[in-house]
Amino acid sequence: MTDTHTDEVLAHVSREAFRDGMSCLAGAVNIVTTDGPAGRAGFTASAVCSVTDQPPTLLVCINRSSSAAPAFLGNDRLCVNTVGPAHQDLAMLFGGKTPMADRFAPAEWRTGVTGSPMLVGASVSFDCRITLRQTIGTHDVMFCEVVDIATQPDVRGSVWFGRRFHELRA
Repeated sequence: MTDTHTDEVLAHVSREAFRDGMSCLAGAVNIVTTDGPAGRAGFTASAVCSVTDQPPTLLVCINRSSSAAPAFLGNDRLCVNTVGPAHQDLAMLFGGKTPMADRFAPAEWRTGVTGSPMLVGASVSFDCRITLRQTIGTHDVMFCEVVDIATQPDVRGSVWFGRRFHELRA
């Protein structure tokens, strides 16, 4: 059997078309944090998802050109803090060009079992150790085994859709 599909026939879409398409894919708003030998850092991400529950593992993507990347590439731990409307301003701080120390200042944090900052008031925080990294294009994909979870089921969540925040209601 001959494969009639070649790379020339199946060229990828443009960066702009991909980004426009991704704006239609809703994603939870997460503030991802780390602390360790490579320093304390954090960024806002919607590129987080479940991989498996045996062992419990998340996938987290980070742009290697971001100011937070060196700390995440140098530390073997992170915490995914899923946030809602109460933390929208904080999510914007962690998603911008704000200096790293200033990102953490407006919120209350506790230290997770891995040493990563866990946001007090997050709807859920997944404290993880990074078990595998894979480079794809401009990003590193980190596979993260969950070692502790803190939940607050009464806290509303947010999704990022259409390039803006949307509140989730139960």
